[in-house]
Amino acid sequence: MNHAFSFMLAAALLAPATTLAQDTTTSAQVKRGEYLVTTGLCHDCHTPLIQGPDGPAPDMKRALSGHPQEIVVKAPAIVPEPWTGAMSPTLTTWSGPWGVSFTANLTPDPETGVLRDFTEQQFIQTMRTGRHQGQGRRILPPMPWPWIGKMTDDDLKAVFAYLRQIPAVKNKVPDPIPPK
Repeated sequence: MNHAFSFMLAAALLAPATTLAQDTTTSAQVKRGEYLVTTGLCHDCHTPLIQGPDGPAPDMKRALSGHPQEIVVKAPAIVPEPWTGAMSPTLTTWSGPWGVSFTANLTPDPETGVLRDFTEQQFIQTMRTGRHQGQGRRILPPMPWPWIGKMTDDDLKAVFAYLRQIPAVKNKVPDPIPPK
């Protein structure tokens, strides 16, 4: 057997093992991210609710796609004292002293997903600082970034890895509406 063939055969046999180890690590990280997104209640706000036979239920066809673009909100809700906030029936729009906030599209849609331009590090910084991409506009209530930001780097990386591989949903979420 010539040496070039032996080298190519050895390389071919070793490559799948390396890829398999990387795939296993990535798969474990994505599974951890799915667990954290699910138990961290991300779907409660980022997955619109629809009315079903048993009342409101998550619309998993639009999982983590944020406020539905077809539901137009033009102004903050007028909330009587002593209340300080209101929410839409989909749980994707919140109104309070900060104005109106819309839950973001966390899917990897290349046109409308909010994380489309984020690096892993920017995602971590966003969760730590409460600022878009770690330095932009403030993330508005009710996003619990102060608590999510206490996750470990590994957990935040797992959440990011999971969000990068979920089905993309084209859904243009509106910009926040400032208070009056």
